[in-house]
Amino acid sequence: MKYFDDFRVGEIEITRARTITETDIVNFAALTGDWYPLHSDAEYSKRGPFGERIAHGLLILSIANGLMPLYDMAIVAFYGMDKVRFTAPTKIGDTIHVELEVTDMQDKGEIGGVITLKESVKNQRGEAVAVSSKKVMLAKKPK
Repeated sequence: MKYFDDFRVGEIEITRARTITETDIVNFAALTGDWYPLHSDAEYSKRGPFGERIAHGLLILSIANGLMPLYDMAIVAFYGMDKVRFTAPTKIGDTIHVELEVTDMQDKGEIGGVITLKESVKNQRGEAVAVSSKKVMLAKKPK
């Protein structure tokens, strides 16, 4: 288990990878009700800027969150997300992973501390498809 005290500014972690499937996109659209044709209509998407369907940005952020080593961290709470940008499309068949860099640490007393992570979701070509600043509250090591 990795606690707040175990992290250091500048530390980088690279997650496992996951391939985005058509089923992911359809299930996400069904769950959220977001059937925008750029994600769900093959013919419409052929005429669009990417030439094919792409994944929802929020789907990519959700999968990126699931790729984090959450079970290895003493997480108290998700604290927030800032400066989210979608920098390239994620297409069906792309394989993404996440690169996390600790950019700040704030002690919050006995409850723990908040780490700020520069999150970069990258595809199999190493291209960033989404970037953000993510904050997570972690417990401190038990005494």
